[in-house]
Amino acid sequence: MNYPLIAAFSAILFAQFIKYPIALLAKKSSPTLSIMTSTGGMPSSHSAAVASLTTALILQNGFSSPLVAIASVFGVIVMFDSMGVRRQSGEQGIILDILARKYMKELESEKFHHPTQDYDESKDDFNPFTLEYKLSNIEEYESMIIRRYLGHKPSEVIVGTFTGAMVAIILWIFIG
Repeated sequence: MNYPLIAAFSAILFAQFIKYPIALLAKKSSPTLSIMTSTGGMPSSHSAAVASLTTALILQNGFSSPLVAIASVFGVIVMFDSMGVRRQSGEQGIILDILARKYMKELESEKFHHPTQDYDESKDDFNPFTLEYKLSNIEEYESMIIRRYLGHKPSEVIVGTFTGAMVAIILWIFIG
């Protein structure tokens, strides 16, 4: 049995599962069950996974194991990335969505269009007329939206880390 692997996957599942009850208790605006399959939110399942993996390796092999060193470095990178790059990408996605929706409203109110330019779906390069067409087609636009919850706040990473470590310890007690 690969205890560290089982601990890491169990921590991911547990962290994802408890996102919904936590959102309910935090009185977030009517959360849906889809929060359990989304990235971001409280707690960080990424942090839970790497913390659980590292804790399981410490329990199984001792703190001085090279595997613990590898998992620890990997964990720090994952946690830092989830608070940095991924979080900023999510924030930029929100701003882009706001700007696009404002632009769509302007297009709708001004009836702004270019009859000389036909939309060519085969074009891959950026074309403002293609963008105008896509933004005026709300169903197509909705499918292009980036998920908003890409990254984590530091508190979500800390709780995810604690959650992952606890999952590994509890599993060690019962199956270790």
